[in-house]
Amino acid sequence: MDFVYFVLFVSILIFIHESGHFAFAKIFGVKVLTFSIGFGPTLIRIRGRETNYCIALLPFGGFVQMLEEAKAKEPILPEDLTRTFEAQALWKRVIIVLAGPAMNLVFPVLLYTAVHVGETEALAPVVGAVIPGKPADGKLLPKDVLLSIDGDSVSTFRDVQRAFANRANVPLRVTLERDGHEVSVELTAVDEAVAVGPTELELTDHVGQVGIVPRFYLPIIGVSKPESPAYKAGLRTFDQITAINGRTVSRYVDLIDELAKNKGDTIVVSFLRPKNAESSLVDLVVMDPGVATLTPFSKETTKSHAENIEEREADVLLRTGIEGSELYVATIAEGSGEWNAGLRVGDRLTALDGNPVRFWRTMESTLLKAPKELHRLSWVRLGVNMDGNFQLRKEAWSDNFSQAYERFVFRTNHFRPFAKDKLVELQHPLWNAIRRGVEETKSAMRVVSVGFARLVQGRMSLSSVSGPITLYDVAGEAGARGGTTFAWAMAMTSVNLGLINLVPIPVLDGGHLLFFAIEWVKRKPLSRKARELSSLVGLGVLLLLMALAFKNDVTRKWGAFRSQNNEIM
Repeated sequence: MDFVYFVLFVSILIFIHESGHFAFAKIFGVKVLTFSIGFGPTLIRIRGRETNYCIALLPFGGFVQMLEEAKAKEPILPEDLTRTFEAQALWKRVIIVLAGPAMNLVFPVLLYTAVHVGETEALAPVVGAVIPGKPADGKLLPKDVLLSIDGDSVSTFRDVQRAFANRANVPLRVTLERDGHEVSVELTAVDEAVAVGPTELELTDHVGQVGIVPRFYLPIIGVSKPESPAYKAGLRTFDQITAINGRTVSRYVDLIDELAKNKGDTIVVSFLRPKNAESSLVDLVVMDPGVATLTPFSKETTKSHAENIEEREADVLLRTGIEGSELYVATIAEGSGEWNAGLRVGDRLTALDGNPVRFWRTMESTLLKAPKELHRLSWVRLGVNMDGNFQLRKEAWSDNFSQAYERFVFRTNHFRPFAKDKLVELQHPLWNAIRRGVEETKSAMRVVSVGFARLVQGRMSLSSVSGPITLYDVAGEAGARGGTTFAWAMAMTSVNLGLINLVPIPVLDGGHLLFFAIEWVKRKPLSRKARELSSLVGLGVLLLLMALAFKNDVTRKWGAFRSQNNEIM
């Protein structure tokens, strides 16, 4: 099936490209002799009124052969003299040549739109969690429903993201619903660099962020003190609370609300416990049910529901010993720097380099900003404070296509999965799909363009250049994963094809456009000899690039084969 997927993948992209040239040639009255998908011996030929439509044996390209006086083997009929490519005005020739790459850049919009057109629901504009230390900390609370930002109504969380992303460092008036009441707060999104595309591109976007998450955490707990009521009741770190006194609890914020209202009365806690919590935890784990009887320390007054979530969490932690699992180690690689420092599964992180740790992702970001430095990590294990020094390791890895990369990694993870998303119905699903299609096409064009620039600058190795073997693997794997993945892969490849064809190398569309630019400046076409010589040079460059790509493909395949062979032996 991989071969079928590959032929389908490549043929569609070639057809889209060549149809751009063909369509505008016809629009401008140019006589088209041949429209071919593929090169080499012709497998299928259909004779039109004046055009031969062909499918050839080798699906690595295609061409639209237009009537050209310079290439005509026989005298051109008088009635066709005005229908040659050369006879067209310069601007028409530019459009005909530009139409091929342009179609490859428009086609992804249609593909991405098709991927999203079936979406009728989106994440609601609700705050699921607030990241400590960010602008929203202390101003927004979980369960807040955002209504408008600076007077512009928001109906989905993507609307919220767009509003903040485009207005960094500007005070914004946020209107929201909290506990049935409309509340207005002022927030200023901070300008943050967000990594875009593959790591080796070093590409970042600067967007405004306030530090909110649209999803709610599951009620998975951490228990670090053996003397706490929770520990004595038999509750342990990574237990998922399912009910309090028979009332279902499905989100961590609901668990905190329930426990915060308790004045010291004994409660029955139902929970699920991972079977192999000491080895590894992932989003899907086997859980055993359990029941515990918990008696929190008493308090005289009940905390108000409208108080800051951190105050209620602190109260619950003080009286029960229960907190979120955010800072508890769920998995750790043996032999990693963290492991050698003494860190183990179940430990609760407290500080990094002397600074308190409040959020896992923030800690990871801090580490990766100084990957070569020696760091000091502090943690708690069953009430005992511990610490150790460690350094991130630079590790080599390869993707599914044996493309090698190196990067610094923090080999330790926590376990805090999300509850079921709260969704709202999209008001204009088609417009949303088109907008997503345009946004993602622009993003793909940017990533590909920066990749070209990094190659020219020497900041990316030429070994990253891929050829037909890699494309064969991409098409086969994408096809096996389903239509959506196939469309995504085709969209990115189409962008690559469109932009590559605009490179000013003779024999490519970009080379023809370069000739037209010279013709416009000189007020006359380049001589036939100059064009032929340039085309030979361009063909040579193209063959070298193809040889390099093929060599890289073979090297990756050979490396993957040797790796598999070593594992077998």
